[in-house]
Amino acid sequence: MSTTPATLDAPLALPCGATVPNRLCKAALTEGLADAMNHATVRHERLYRAWSVGGAGLVVTGNVQIDRRYLERPGNVVIDGGATGGDEGLDALRRYAAAGTVGGNHLWMQLNHPGRQTPTHVCAEPIAPSAVPLLNHSAAQFAPPRAMREDEIEDVVRRWAHAATVARETGFTGIQVHAAHGYLLSQFLSPVANRRTDAWGGALANRARLLREVLRACRSAVGADFPIGVKLNSSDFQQGGFGADDCLQVVRWLGEDGVDLLELSGGSYESPTMMGAKLRGPDAERPVSDSTRRREAYFLEYAAAMRGAASMPVMVTGGFRTRAAMDEALAGGELDMIGLGRPLCVDTDLPRRLLAGDCTEAVAYERGIDPPKAGLAWFCLQLLRIGDGLEPDRGLDGTTAMARYAENEASTARGLVGR
Repeated sequence: MSTTPATLDAPLALPCGATVPNRLCKAALTEGLADAMNHATVRHERLYRAWSVGGAGLVVTGNVQIDRRYLERPGNVVIDGGATGGDEGLDALRRYAAAGTVGGNHLWMQLNHPGRQTPTHVCAEPIAPSAVPLLNHSAAQFAPPRAMREDEIEDVVRRWAHAATVARETGFTGIQVHAAHGYLLSQFLSPVANRRTDAWGGALANRARLLREVLRACRSAVGADFPIGVKLNSSDFQQGGFGADDCLQVVRWLGEDGVDLLELSGGSYESPTMMGAKLRGPDAERPVSDSTRRREAYFLEYAAAMRGAASMPVMVTGGFRTRAAMDEALAGGELDMIGLGRPLCVDTDLPRRLLAGDCTEAVAYERGIDPPKAGLAWFCLQLLRIGDGLEPDRGLDGTTAMARYAENEASTARGLVGR
């Protein structure tokens, strides 16, 4: 992969032939805006129209699930092999895609299966590579998972390809396969979660088999000219988990499988480094340069280490707040695209202002949230407000945010129809 320096406003050519108009990406953020049938709604249209005109060259949706039995949260959009779709669901996706591309940007649908990270209030028996429960979480939060049968693994591949087909047919301009943060594909990659002794477990090639078969099936379904990205952990930051050396090999395989953009992240519900938590596990001991600290990004050191193996453009999300840090990372050739998440939960036009030079730094709203553990709830509630046509509530306190978020999740789960 070339390391020719780029600027924020430079187009990015992808291996499939598509071009992203600039180097800023609105990274995937779970929204919770779906209706009682897990269809897209007018709330998605409002939110994604705001992000589209906000200036990012690429906008990636939040978790779109491929199986309605297993949700990351009750308000997920689902594409379920036709079981919950129909014309109404497809028309809603078309409106969603149309609203999310009015600014001339790419809009990629992130496709996911949560595996064992399915909350108990939406699933009493989640599935996983092996019957290994989540550490540091009670059964009241996440029920112990059941090990998947081989026919269920094969069904996951089929469902992913079907969802990719629907994404293209309804007007999304690409897909991102979520293989990070401890969700199902990440669970298969991890020796901690995947203790199988068949062809889907053991050696890294077997643990990566599901991810690679999903990618091949999606490519076959959507064709050679449709962008396919992957979100991958640089490390799980867990003792005995998927580590940086494993990642390096998987990155090489992803190049063979025709991936167009690699987003590097890290962590899981057990070690939430993607939310800025302190790094844990053996990879946390790797030296971090002063330069990397100045650049702010959580996983930039890992991205630099992966560049030699990556035959596709690389993106890093997490921690970027200043234009100077973004420019430095691009100029240094360590990555090709900057992912922005939490700042865009409030300031949807931040990319446009950064590109125009009207702004040099994103507001780090997370620093003012008390208690800090309320961050997820606080940011999710801002998305709900924008989806409802309201202004973000920048003065929302953390304790209130946690209470409102919990009630929203519970009421959404109670309102689900046909489950």
